[in-house]
Amino acid sequence: MMASRRSPLFATLALILLSFVCLTQARRIRRSEQQLSARTNTMDLSKFQVPLSNGSTTLPSPTPSLVLKAITLGRGTQNYTCAAGSTAAPAAVGANADLLDVSSLVPLMASPQTAQLFLKLLTPYLVSFDFGIIQTVRIPILGKHIFDSTGVPVFDLGAKGVFKGKKTAGIAAPKAAYRGPNGRGEGAVDWLALAEVPGSVGLKECYRVETAGGKAPASCGGGAARNIEVQYATQYWFFG
Repeated sequence: MMASRRSPLFATLALILLSFVCLTQARRIRRSEQQLSARTNTMDLSKFQVPLSNGSTTLPSPTPSLVLKAITLGRGTQNYTCAAGSTAAPAAVGANADLLDVSSLVPLMASPQTAQLFLKLLTPYLVSFDFGIIQTVRIPILGKHIFDSTGVPVFDLGAKGVFKGKKTAGIAAPKAAYRGPNGRGEGAVDWLALAEVPGSVGLKECYRVETAGGKAPASCGGGAARNIEVQYATQYWFFG
């Protein structure tokens, strides 16, 4: 998708985000995030099922005894590093993303199928625009995703809990997954299933699905040592 088409895309994104505001019955765009978070806690997510199949391979299902606690959209960077002179693939060193809370949006849509289609269509738009633009619409940010000093992925969801996990399964993103900002990039990162490790609070499993962007180049290409940040967006589903 060419850069000259940013304006129509931005208009579409604005409409989608405006729909979010309307569906959550926000009286003012600048309503406090604390109020929105309080509403989120009352939403029924029991009818929603995490996407597990890329069309040919399937992630394992969530543990039946667990309950869906939150659906978020992650927007940030997948981070890699290259040693000086290396021609190997960049080494993954973590991620840094904000977690946008859509738990209060999806139950208000016409059906679970409609809501999940909406979320699937939204990730390509999120990865294609500067996150600062998206933040001006005041979608509530539920938390943050980082990696700690030992390389463990951490998801801090505030009042909903903290998830520290390890990968238990992974499958390639669908072939048609959005490659990166404006449709350009190395491709979408894998879909993942993660299980809790010590330090988690209230959350036991996490799924990364419907990814857009985030893949590193195939080779460091020699040259000086450097770090690489690759823009990505995805859905994170949390169970506890």
